[in-house]
Amino acid sequence: MDTQRIGKFLCELRKQNDMTQEQLGAKIGVTNKTVSRWETGNYMPPIESLKLLSDIYQLSINEILSGGRLSEENYKEAAEDNISITLEEMQAKDKSFEKNMLIIMAITSILAIVIMFLLPDRNSLSADEKIREILVIIFVLAMAVISNTVNIIAIVLKKNK
Repeated sequence: MDTQRIGKFLCELRKQNDMTQEQLGAKIGVTNKTVSRWETGNYMPPIESLKLLSDIYQLSINEILSGGRLSEENYKEAAEDNISITLEEMQAKDKSFEKNMLIIMAITSILAIVIMFLLPDRNSLSADEKIREILVIIFVLAMAVISNTVNIIAIVLKKNK
């Protein structure tokens, strides 16, 4: 999606409606800085804001996402393009999320293993120290299992969404 083009279009629409960024922000419940970020193309408005902008400017979300008004002939094609681009972006974000979760799982597992290797030799420990070491091992393993389980649940929930 061409966020720069969309931003320019949003800026034009706001000016055509004789509104400041602050006035528009107040109408849709965001700050003038947020409106500015949309208009500069740094951020895309979330779907709730797109719906409100669509109502305010009396045009479709499809036209906003296309960065301009659409004729009848171009409307369907633009809708297909916008849907396609949005789905591709969502899939890329999902893959990135899954990759990040797997990296966190790997780091957690590696840290647990490293901690285990850093523990002192058991032969030279007193009974109290051996109990403490066993507790440390149990806590480290529990931390790794809980962390990795939460990451797996997050991945599964994201895929089922």
